[in-house]
Amino acid sequence: MIINMRHSIFGAGVIVALLGLASCQNLDLNPLSQGSSETWNSNEDEIVMSLRDLYRDRFWPTDQESWTDDYTNRDVTSTIINGTLSGQTYEVTDLWDAQYKMVSRANTVILNAYKAKAGGLSDATVARYVAEARFLRATAYSRLTEKFGDVPYVDSLLSIDSAFAYGRTPVAEVNRHIYDDFEAAANLLPSTYSDERRATKWAALGFEARHALYMGDYARAAEAAKKVIDESPYKLHDDYADLFLPNPAKSNTDEVIFALPRSEELYDKSSATEPYVIHTQPYLPRMHGGYAQYCPSWDLLASYLCTDGLPIDRSPLFNPKKPFDNRDPRLAATIVPFGSNFLGIEYDPSPLKTKVMNYATGKEVANQDTRYNMQYASYNGLALKKGVDETWADAGFLASNDKILLRLAEMYLDYAEAKIELGSIDQSVLDAINTVRARAYHCTKDQVTRYPAVTTTSQTELRRIVRMERRMELAWEGLRYMDLVRWHLAEKALTRKNYGMRYPMDTSDSYMHNWFWAAAPTIDEDGLPDFSALESQQKIQALSQRSWTNRQYLWPIPTTDLEINPKMRPNNPGY
Repeated sequence: MIINMRHSIFGAGVIVALLGLASCQNLDLNPLSQGSSETWNSNEDEIVMSLRDLYRDRFWPTDQESWTDDYTNRDVTSTIINGTLSGQTYEVTDLWDAQYKMVSRANTVILNAYKAKAGGLSDATVARYVAEARFLRATAYSRLTEKFGDVPYVDSLLSIDSAFAYGRTPVAEVNRHIYDDFEAAANLLPSTYSDERRATKWAALGFEARHALYMGDYARAAEAAKKVIDESPYKLHDDYADLFLPNPAKSNTDEVIFALPRSEELYDKSSATEPYVIHTQPYLPRMHGGYAQYCPSWDLLASYLCTDGLPIDRSPLFNPKKPFDNRDPRLAATIVPFGSNFLGIEYDPSPLKTKVMNYATGKEVANQDTRYNMQYASYNGLALKKGVDETWADAGFLASNDKILLRLAEMYLDYAEAKIELGSIDQSVLDAINTVRARAYHCTKDQVTRYPAVTTTSQTELRRIVRMERRMELAWEGLRYMDLVRWHLAEKALTRKNYGMRYPMDTSDSYMHNWFWAAAPTIDEDGLPDFSALESQQKIQALSQRSWTNRQYLWPIPTTDLEINPKMRPNNPGY
């Protein structure tokens, strides 16, 4: 029976605990020389080992860009984009299994850490480790509720009978536990660690702010985010582009509140064990030995404001033939500008550029990044720049950028959005948005002549502005999917086509004259671009059709769990 339940909450979490309870029937089954559920967590070293295990990459998934309108993979769509999510989909079962394993292991620490007191560990130290475990448990439950809604809430060891009678807990009740755990962690965790990357009180408050924002608990979100902004030691990194590199020119820990380190040196290629790294070839252009496969979308390119603060369809500064000119600086830090020196080679997808400059040799070479020369160059002409440096093209095509999960800029935007939704708009809201925007222009919020400062106090306008600001600031950081979900824009953004250049490339005089876009796409009230006019003029080509279905606003409970435990039924609507 246990083998058949390996994909259920009771296989992943509760059964592990139950096996530990079963071993109590005969203590001789646990050799004193080895760790077990009966002898483990009895001293500080064992507790720390248990906690460190919960910082593994698999327990900290980020939403994939392929689930959003910021991404293109040639003419391929993901399961979520094509509307075929089910209770057997890998993304569903893997998230469920991993998070409940994390819950189970955190619960084990919480329930057993007291044993270390017998070994001389102080009450305060034990309480701090329990608080860290509660932080870890809260992050797991936050990911579960954000995707599945009502989920089983388990904070103790269950008997086999009670495990099979366990149903789903209303999301409001689960949220109360999540907030209690985050608050306890914020009160007891240290502000910093000198030699490790582990949860701090600021991480607890930051993740609480994010989850509260996602759940529509705006007052809580604003309060938690404001504490991080006002009281934490973090500040915005001087250079936005440098912040995401594998080896920033200056440490990015001034802004990054929580991250998982990656290590190319420690990566085991034969078994693909942690710590995970980035396999860079699908992202890199052809000139650098890459596949030019995973690329930013035209939707993302169109979303960045011009330097006058206006969208591209309203700004007189926008030139569709030169889409990177006069744009918010974060665009050039996220997507490789045409004609720029990218990792030592000129990047230009134009059909006019059959040769490009290799700056290392000082000679022109055949351009493999235009579809005029190479069919499998980027289908939309775009290439990712955010976080990319020379190490991405090194032998092995592995990169070890930190997996940044929480940083201060998000806290400013979380705070601003929460206050806007509360209708509590004051100068602090404008300051929060302008602080983030000004950093992109290498100035401070008070230097209003150097960047397009936000001055309006209209709730409708500010809602639109903060949503566009999030898209520009947080692009390709795993946050766009939940933004679309919680704003209920997925049904709009993820039912539109994904566009690229016509292929075979049009070499007519008209097309060459109007490279790159013949005109700016229309930007609607939600900041979403509409390329349909360009398509109807046959100036561009649809690469794929996004086909979101509204049932996916909540994910399905894994099929195996529903089959094993009738108490888990019914599934979320539509599945």
